[in-house]
Amino acid sequence: MKKNKNKHNFAALGFLFPLALFYGVFYIYSFYFLISTSFFKTNISLRNPVFVGLDNYILLFTHDLFYRAILNTLFFAFIAIIVALTLGFFLAVMLSIGIRGSRFLYGVFLLPALMPMALVASVFGIMLEFRFGMINEILRILGLEILTQRWLVDPTWAYVSVIVIFVYVIGLPIMYYTADLSTLNMSLLEAAVVDGAGTFQMFVLVVFPLLRGAHKTITLSILLGTFRAFEIVYLSTGGGPSGSTEITGTYLYNFATSGSNIGYVSAASVVVLLIALGISFIQLTLYARAEK
Repeated sequence: MKKNKNKHNFAALGFLFPLALFYGVFYIYSFYFLISTSFFKTNISLRNPVFVGLDNYILLFTHDLFYRAILNTLFFAFIAIIVALTLGFFLAVMLSIGIRGSRFLYGVFLLPALMPMALVASVFGIMLEFRFGMINEILRILGLEILTQRWLVDPTWAYVSVIVIFVYVIGLPIMYYTADLSTLNMSLLEAAVVDGAGTFQMFVLVVFPLLRGAHKTITLSILLGTFRAFEIVYLSTGGGPSGSTEITGTYLYNFATSGSNIGYVSAASVVVLLIALGISFIQLTLYARAEK
């Protein structure tokens, strides 16, 4: 029996090895390229690089917009996580128990999760335009033109608009919760009902703590996903106005497309990667200690 098991393991490793080798070489080369290039000053052609040592990193840490991009990324992630762990959880519960209008809720919140984020951000960008955007047009039709705003031009409203988009795309957390809810031990819920727990108490004090695995998955996926949420910001506000909605993705893109110093972009990429890995490590460590 043990020999057959080992035989199957070797067969599985044989199939996985080529793919693992490809990804291993790809990631190792990517890390090597970023780290090595970060010590040079070179344009986008990568020709005639000039060794500058740590100058790119020194310049990076003296750029206020980089710190703003980091803080914006973390703040957007924080808001999205809070909404996913609260609103996303209750929406998943309502969808699981089959309330009226569940199909409508599925369409409103789950459909965007199955669509490209570039499309969702583009639609929001069109809706929030000042002159012909749907939001302002509806306000004008209702005689509330005084409430129309330059949603994507005013720094405050642009910031709020990006937050709204991050909040809206919580379809994946809802799906994670829905999947985990289907695996719960119903006897625990029956015991809570027998003990006199109300509906709200049952879901908050019994169901919510039982979904620790989903909480961890959602938190990590949203946090790391925000570092890659380039489309949401770039196709809605472009990181503006005046960098007020800049995140790490748009920050790197704007400097990369200028092509003036790819070494600076590589240095910024290394720092952002280390920050993301550090946050992930801290979170996983805290979750591991909490489970013990």
